[in-house]
Parts: sequence; structure tokens; C-alpha cells
Amino acid sequence: MKQVVLAAALLAAQPASATEIARRPFGTMPDGHGVEAITLTNRHGVSATIITYGAAIQSVILPDAKGSKADIALGHATLGEYLAKRQFMGASVGRVANRIAGGAFTLDGRAYRVTLNDGPNALHGGKGGFDTVVWQVVGATSTPDAAAVTLRYVSPDGDQGFPGRLDSTVVYRLDEKDQLSIDYGATTDRPTVVSLSSHAYWNLGGEGSPISAMDHVLTIPAAHYSPVDATLIPTGEFRDVTGTPFDFRTPHRIGERVRTMADAQIGIGRGYDHDWVVSRTPPSAMQMMARVSDPHSGRSMELWSNQPGLQFYSGNFLDATTSGKSGGLYRQGDAIVLEPQAFPDAVNRPDFGSVRLNPGQTYSNRMVYKFFPGAKGR
Repeated sequence: MKQVVLAAALLAAQPASATEIARRPFGTMPDGHGVEAITLTNRHGVSATIITYGAAIQSVILPDAKGSKADIALGHATLGEYLAKRQFMGASVGRVANRIAGGAFTLDGRAYRVTLNDGPNALHGGKGGFDTVVWQVVGATSTPDAAAVTLRYVSPDGDQGFPGRLDSTVVYRLDEKDQLSIDYGATTDRPTVVSLSSHAYWNLGGEGSPISAMDHVLTIPAAHYSPVDATLIPTGEFRDVTGTPFDFRTPHRIGERVRTMADAQIGIGRGYDHDWVVSRTPPSAMQMMARVSDPHSGRSMELWSNQPGLQFYSGNFLDATTSGKSGGLYRQGDAIVLEPQAFPDAVNRPDFGSVRLNPGQTYSNRMVYKFFPGAKGR
């Protein structure tokens, strides 16, 4: 009897299941293709829900220092809302993230044209980018240390005007350190161009919070950024941030300078919608791209990646025409987007570095979000 009691006591003393994976239907596409939601959860109550439509982050639940949970990622409760208006909400974007000037580029002497979907330019892969397709779940694993799901999408030769068959994967992994990693990979059967990224929208106070993300405090360790023309295409200059609203080398409240007309670039972007040059070339190791904190909830996060540039977008085009999971309207500045990537329009600017991918090579964009519940820790 004593042995039974002792065994029960030892069992009760063991920690709860470290990580879990739950899968459920999330809706059906007009063509009948089913969409799935996969939720990764760790022992601390942190969770990330990924939907196969656009391989998108639909939800991230993060406690604060007192244990109060909030969903810090903008998104929709139903598939129909994602289909009703394309906003790249939490999505994986590609083949080429960001804008391609005129939707045109040349590779090996041959001209290619990508479908236009942003005025005169192609944005995030054109009209039928990777955010608009259903990805396939090809793996889901749970260990004592982490839960992960792998999704795959094969883009055929000529898709949206891009050359070559591109076999793309993304691995979402949530660990016991409250780190959400996103690993993009791709291979091709002929020379092509590729630059994938995540377009997750964040508000550390909660996606239904009445407090704007413009109250968040941001750090970006970059001495230069890329100014843009009237259509948000980089001019080619790497401009010094010193003395400008683009200097986030020391922490600044985002809203402190987002409405100033002292810099014409803020007016062009209707806020921040620019690329910061964190390093001139892809780093040899992961580097910190940004640090964000919310003084109201105490939550904070760091973003690390192996990419040279960081596109920071301050939610300028959220216009209160769509509602979120909590039922409230998403308004301008309600969230921010931080996209580690190659420099925008690099397909047309050799001095920006190459986004070329050849057969036999493997493309990689690795990013890690390190979440912190509050000043007191856990």
C-alpha cells in the first residue's frame, strides 16, 4: 500500500505534459479543399495556432507576468473572413516577399513579369501569392522540449510569372523557452528567385486591446534604412538613420514620430513601411532584428533571423473595415509587422544582394520570436 501511495505521489510531482499538438478543421475552400488549424502548446500556457491557408499564424496566446493570457497576433475566427479581404494576415508571403518594381525582372537575360497587385508593382508574390493557397501538413511532432508542424507548398513553373518549380516548406516550432521559430526552406528545378517571409501582425497588449500598438516601444539595431519612392519601391539608397524618425537604435515609442511630417518618407508610407539594413549582407549567424515591449501589459519579444533586412510596417492600411477574433475592428496602428527578408526589389538591384536560387541549392530564412511575459519573468 505504501508503494502505491509513493508511486502516486511521484506521478503527481511530475510536470504537466511539456508540449501538445491539436488539429481541427478550419473551413472549406470554394473548390472544396479543406483547411486545417494546428495548435502548438507548451507547459507555460503559450500557444501558437497555424492554419494551412497561407501557412498563416492565426493566433498566439501569451500570458503576462501575472498569468493573464491574451492573443497577441491579429487574425480572423473563420476562413471566410480571410477569403473576403486579402490583408496577408499572419501569412507566409512569397515567392518574393515585399515589392517588385513594375512586377518585372530579368534572369539570365530573359525577362519575366509577375502579376500586378499593388498599383504598378507586384507585392508579396503577385495576385496568387503563397498567402492565397492551401499548404499541406507533412509532419507534426511533439517532444518534451517542443511541438512542431511542417507545411509544404509546391509552386509550379510559371506560377504568377516566376520561373521554375519551387518546392517550399515552413516549419513552425514552439519550445519550452517560449520561443516560436519559423523556418522557411525551398528548392527549385531551374534558376529562379525567392525570398519568403512571415507577415504576422502583432499587438502585445492583445489583438482586441483598445490600446494601439503605437504605444509599443521598439528597438531596431540598424544604422541605415532604405528610403522609397511614391510607390514604396526602394530608391537604391542606404540612408543614415541619425537624426531621423527611423533611428530605433535606442528604444522609442513607435507613435512618438509616426505622424510627423518632418520627414517626407513618413508621409509616403503613411507611417513606417520601410526596410532597415540590419546588416549589409546575410549574416553568418542569427542576429537580433528587433526588440518590442508593451508598457501596459509588460509583455515583450525579440526577433532574431539570418536575413540582412527587416521590413517594419506600422499597420498603416488597417482601416477598420475588417473585424478580428474578438469582434472589434482593426484600425490603423492596431498592430505592427516585422518581416526579416532580403532587401526589397533585390531582383532588380544587384547591389542589394542576390535572391537567386539554383537547382541543387536550398533557400533558408530562419526567424525566432522570443516571447517574455513581463518584467517579473515567470
